[in-house]
Amino acid sequence: MIRYNLKCAQAHDFDSWFQSSEAYETLRAAGHVTCPVCGSGQVEKLLMAPAVRPARSAATPPVQPPAPSLSQPQNDREQALAALRAQVEANSEYVGMNFVTEARAMHDGTAPERAIYGEAKPEEAKKLIEDGVPVAPLPFLPKRKAN
Repeated sequence: MIRYNLKCAQAHDFDSWFQSSEAYETLRAAGHVTCPVCGSGQVEKLLMAPAVRPARSAATPPVQPPAPSLSQPQNDREQALAALRAQVEANSEYVGMNFVTEARAMHDGTAPERAIYGEAKPEEAKKLIEDGVPVAPLPFLPKRKAN
């Protein structure tokens, strides 16, 4: 396996693992290597230094920079998403997998109107939109344990 540092045409830096340099070239040529931020297929490899282990006799191990905290926003976009999430969670009710039922009931007038958010399968959300139920996807996942 080989890890490449990559950059898209919009100057987003990211990295990815590939089975080999030939696998990278094949996937890139087929349009399967895209930027995770903007989706651009114009991706190039950045200059990389090889990862060489120091000799076993080295007196002090190299100092590793601290890993970024995955629980704290790292840039302006992540901060904006965190603020949006906090606002949604503070001003609406989480209805989980009952979102489709609740949204449809409010639209039909059989349930009191209120701000809700939850989960729906893509085909269910599409059906709500086709039926005129005002819904919008949120750019974040609910806070529940995924693993």
